[in-house]
Amino acid sequence: MIALFLRKLRPRKSLALRIAFASAVFGLVLATGAIALGYEGLSHQLDERSAAEMQGRRELLEHILATIPAVPAIAGSEGRFADLFFGHDDLHLALEDPHSGKVLLRSSDIAAQSMSAPGHAAAAADAVHGWLTPGGGRFTGLHGTAKVADGGDVRFFLSVDRHRDASLLAGFLEATILAVPLLLFMVATGAGLIASTSLAPLRNFNRLAESISAKSLNQRLSLVGLPRELTDTGREINGMLERIDAGYRQLEDFSGDLAHEMRTPVATLLGRTQVALSQSRSTGELREVLEGNVEELNRLASIISDMLFIAQAEHYAVPVEAGLVDLSHEAQTVADYMSLIAEEKDVRLEVNGEAPAISADRLLIQRVITNLVSNAIRHASAHSVVSIEVASLGANTSLAVTNSGEPIVPANLQRIFDRFYRVDPARARAEGGSGLGLAIVRSIAMAHHGSVAGRSEGGRTTFTLSFPTLPRTASSSCRHAFGSGHPM
Repeated sequence: MIALFLRKLRPRKSLALRIAFASAVFGLVLATGAIALGYEGLSHQLDERSAAEMQGRRELLEHILATIPAVPAIAGSEGRFADLFFGHDDLHLALEDPHSGKVLLRSSDIAAQSMSAPGHAAAAADAVHGWLTPGGGRFTGLHGTAKVADGGDVRFFLSVDRHRDASLLAGFLEATILAVPLLLFMVATGAGLIASTSLAPLRNFNRLAESISAKSLNQRLSLVGLPRELTDTGREINGMLERIDAGYRQLEDFSGDLAHEMRTPVATLLGRTQVALSQSRSTGELREVLEGNVEELNRLASIISDMLFIAQAEHYAVPVEAGLVDLSHEAQTVADYMSLIAEEKDVRLEVNGEAPAISADRLLIQRVITNLVSNAIRHASAHSVVSIEVASLGANTSLAVTNSGEPIVPANLQRIFDRFYRVDPARARAEGGSGLGLAIVRSIAMAHHGSVAGRSEGGRTTFTLSFPTLPRTASSSCRHAFGSGHPM
């Protein structure tokens, strides 16, 4: 019932008001139950008291009758029954000769009615029972047979008026019904105040939400003093703010990095074009300028394409056409494709190891291996070997690309997968690097629920890709499913 009332409340009602209203309804239910139980309990106690009183009056009546010599003497012995009625003006007595049916004594009209009342007559002898007068009066009755001094039998009818008990029960109902509204008002008011006080921490949530802007994303909700029920909510809100803050900073970094990287090719294009237009040029000179511009435009288009790819990958929006992929096979394909580039750098490529298949996009896997191998060739020492090792590590399949060359200091290694980050900016630009290769590697690994890590020590640098391994039954026929292809 309480839930039904709450559903009928309009959503814009305050939570404190809803709690107060629910408490009042709940209090009404409890008060109604308590009143009903109290009424029944009081009525039962009054019935027991009346029954006990009747049994006491009966014993006294039997004692008085035992002092009367014979049944005919009862008619002249009314005074003997004074003790029976002392302090009990609501008691009624009738005596009858059971043999002749003659009424020997009748204390009132009610006593006369009790002798013929249906409820009284139908009750078992010596059993306390209730009966009603034609006018609706409620009485407790008891009838039976007693003996006088000579052993004669006398039938008696005892009745007690219950109007005082009825008045007591009516007063109980009236008092409780009058008190219930005040009680419910106090309960509702107290519940509302308690709810309003208990919900005070939520106002901190509101103030925090009002104060959040692009310049204040570093604010956090204090968990000190929060109720246990709100601690998890506060922790989740802080986690949400952390994610929003990180995303916003990432967006700022993205915009700054992109602007910084595009500034150089745009400035080059603008300068070359302005110089070309500053004076008359021959067709050959203009062609040379345009060819240089095309080279810069291609570099600019490549940067934009790579940045869009990374942005999509970070939001898991890169379309992944998953299939069975053998890393050993793809590593060998990339090594064959890049062997000429390696020879120009006087570097040799080696592929070793085998591992179970993974579920991945074959072209994206070729691209990630190509980026790692290309990076290794670029930084490898002359006359060295770039090794590609494929292995199975528990539930994962790994591919590690290792080159010999200048080590990467730990500070640089931690940022090596950031966009546009270059350990040696001058050398990277001279060799055509955009600083996005390893960032793309991380993005592709994330898109496949994998990971990438770097390690550099002892003059050897290793980048290791790790992907979840397919169950053995799914990868058993892997090597029969590959077609030829060239890396991206």
